[in-house]
Amino acid sequence: MKNILKKRQIMIAISAMMVVAFTLYSCKDTFLEIPASGQLSDATLNSKEGIEGLLVGAYSLLLGRGGAGDAPFYTGSNNWLGGSVQGGEANKGSDAGDQAVAEPVMIYDLLPTSGPPEFKWIPTYAGISRCNAVLRILPVAAADVTDADKVRISAEARFLRGHYHFELKKYFNNVPYIDDAVEAPETVGNTADIWPNIEADFQFAYDNLPETQSAAGRANKWAAAAYLAKVHLYQGHFSEATALFNTVIANGKTTNGLDYALAPKYSEVFNVETENSSEHIFSAQAAVGTGTIFNTQSNYVLNFPYNGGPAGCCGFFQPSFDAVNSYRTDANGLPLLDGSYNSGANAVKNDQGIISADPFALDAGNLDPRLDHTVGRRGIPFLDWQDHPGKDWIRDQTQSGPYTSKKFMISQAQYNTYTDGSSWTRGYTAVNYPIIRFTDVLLMAAESEIEGGSLETARGYVNQVRARAANPSDWVKLSDGSNAANYVIGLYNTPWTDKNAARAALRMERKLELSQEGHRFFDLVRWGVVKEVIDAYIANERLMLASRFQAAVFTANQDEYWPIPQAQIDLQPGILTQNPGY
Repeated sequence: MKNILKKRQIMIAISAMMVVAFTLYSCKDTFLEIPASGQLSDATLNSKEGIEGLLVGAYSLLLGRGGAGDAPFYTGSNNWLGGSVQGGEANKGSDAGDQAVAEPVMIYDLLPTSGPPEFKWIPTYAGISRCNAVLRILPVAAADVTDADKVRISAEARFLRGHYHFELKKYFNNVPYIDDAVEAPETVGNTADIWPNIEADFQFAYDNLPETQSAAGRANKWAAAAYLAKVHLYQGHFSEATALFNTVIANGKTTNGLDYALAPKYSEVFNVETENSSEHIFSAQAAVGTGTIFNTQSNYVLNFPYNGGPAGCCGFFQPSFDAVNSYRTDANGLPLLDGSYNSGANAVKNDQGIISADPFALDAGNLDPRLDHTVGRRGIPFLDWQDHPGKDWIRDQTQSGPYTSKKFMISQAQYNTYTDGSSWTRGYTAVNYPIIRFTDVLLMAAESEIEGGSLETARGYVNQVRARAANPSDWVKLSDGSNAANYVIGLYNTPWTDKNAARAALRMERKLELSQEGHRFFDLVRWGVVKEVIDAYIANERLMLASRFQAAVFTANQDEYWPIPQAQIDLQPGILTQNPGY
């Protein structure tokens, strides 16, 4: 199922337009009391259909589009710019002048007046506003809304409200918490700790949501449990996180009734035809052919290969040298945990500076097979399109390197079916983004076990993830059926007895498994290692992309969080406090 009650959404939109039209053009003695155009009253919306429509509207901003202050490309829950680019696993891509508004994120030079902070702030709070609108109307719901409906709808709205506040907390740290009891949001400051509020929303959702729902995209009980455990983990509450993660792993089900489990193949997680599977705990649902690109996955629209590749545009979100080199494995198929993957012969061979017409020999060393499901690199098949040609699909190698994004791309066989042709590019797709997937839960559970539980249980969770990646039937093949690279991946077969070694293995596994999925920067911040890791990343990228990274500097005690948008501070003088360092 590609969306949440899409037919119902369309029916509600039509009904709303009919109500507005009737109100505007009917001849009544009370004509002076006609509502403003586009405004609907509680009496219009308090039916079952109306409230469900409001709830769908709250879900829709998971994609970050169509709300107040709509800004394409950077606003959704996938966080490719703020999580992956800022986390050092990708370059902004293209060239320095194209979408220059995103450049300061990559070089850690954001200002309160920069675009990206406001791009994230406004639609995320718009999502919160929509959740609160649902909760405010429930007490005056019409007779066709049962008590059970009210409980379930309240729980879904609070789940979404928890998600949107969690997003803001990750980015800005100090943010206002706005619930449905707040009548004047502009008076709420940002100095209070909002973690308890976020916990309360997810706890309510966990206690009150059903296990299964009418549509695969809806939140359910176990999605709420996983998210609540994640909130505990982010706060360092490891015992609470461990207990809840283990409950989710043992008992969790998807909204469409599947027991949580890893998809048989890593590639299936990102395939539009195998979405909402046993691995997808909660996803931002996308759809095409609905009459608007706002329902599509528009956050990735810039990120297809440039110049003749799939969608023909635009060459953004190019994986970094550091990210690619991290997939080097040793003779036992294990990653190089000492950080030596960037040095000398360990660095993955690339075609930087080599034109597509010139010969290029592929890297012959040991590589984790997940690399070629994650990154487009020269000579390796790019899904079913063709072998990646190298520089011909790169806008400017000297600025952004030789690699292209590959996760969440559309295959040639799926192109017309799962892309939207109503706008300037077919880069608007029906690909979902998994906000939480089961692999993520296994690795978060492993982390909480390492920090406050059993190292051996943690090793088992990590090995589950690696065993799936070791499935040779899922490895990328050349046209002759042979492996596209020398794929060597193994398990951790020696018991874990040292916490520091286990921690290093777990953190590398998150980097490899979740690369380009928007988690990296937030992981580094909560681990307390962001300064040292980003400094090393900048130094390595500068060796290959000197001009692009010349001005890149990560400032501790500032760049861990984005500045509060200056425009918001100006709208609330004396209410909002700017983050440290800005």
